[in-house]
Amino acid sequence: MASARNLVVEIAAGNERGKVLTMRDEEKAKEDDSPSAKRSKFERFPLTRWELAAALGVFLVFSTGLFCIYLTMPAADYGKLKLPRSISDLRLLKDNLATYVSEYPAQFILGYCSTYIFMQTFMIPGTIFMSLLAGALFGIVRGLFLVVFNATAGASSCFFLSKLIGRPLVNWLWPEKMRFFQAEIAKRKEKLLNYMLFLRVTPTLPNLFINLASPIVDIPFHIFFLATLLGLIPASYITVKCHLANHVASLSQHQAGLALGDLKSVKDLYDFKTLSVLFLIGSISILPTLLKRKRIYE
Repeated sequence: MASARNLVVEIAAGNERGKVLTMRDEEKAKEDDSPSAKRSKFERFPLTRWELAAALGVFLVFSTGLFCIYLTMPAADYGKLKLPRSISDLRLLKDNLATYVSEYPAQFILGYCSTYIFMQTFMIPGTIFMSLLAGALFGIVRGLFLVVFNATAGASSCFFLSKLIGRPLVNWLWPEKMRFFQAEIAKRKEKLLNYMLFLRVTPTLPNLFINLASPIVDIPFHIFFLATLLGLIPASYITVKCHLANHVASLSQHQAGLALGDLKSVKDLYDFKTLSVLFLIGSISILPTLLKRKRIYE
């Protein structure tokens, strides 16, 4: 009888403790969901003062170099020159630069490359418009070379900047995506180049995230560099081929293809057919990995 009473008392005490824990959990959840808690989490900047100082120092060095390059360039109507943020801005910039490019091609290319690499290094949006501008001003072949060169150089620079200060920032911005990426890289150590090529060719992960996260998950730079150099070619070709050469006006739309003047937004570049082609090319890059797995299972 005494044992039965003790059992009842223990059960009752356990229920009370469970209620107390449940109430505490509910109160903690309410605190976490409160606006002040969310604000404090959002405002908790991940970089230390030294890391922030290092980032600002690198930015200052790059900015000074870019400014010095601009000072050496021939005079122009700078009121008409600005970084394009829309297709209409891009058309105006292309028209304003056409004469300048024909008169000072070397100086313009130096300024263009410096600006592109600067934007890519510090994750400044708008490089897609710079790629379209290269196709519009230089045509497909030279435009493709310029875009791939600058995108690879900028991505490499961003890689080393992230290696310096990127770990806390990436884990703060994309914690779930970072865990997923790290797990996928760990599973594909033997065929890492194939996987990186797949990521570069297809829009599976944003290029910005790949640039920042790669050094943190210990991807060797030579693999990162080679995958970037080769993997960006298909998407860059799609971008630069949408150009408006001087003779396009005399050709039919069927003959000239999609011209810069026909674009309404950047989304027009990547329709279902284009994305399917990119994923097909990306699938070819990981085909050796799939075949190896099949042989292992057999």
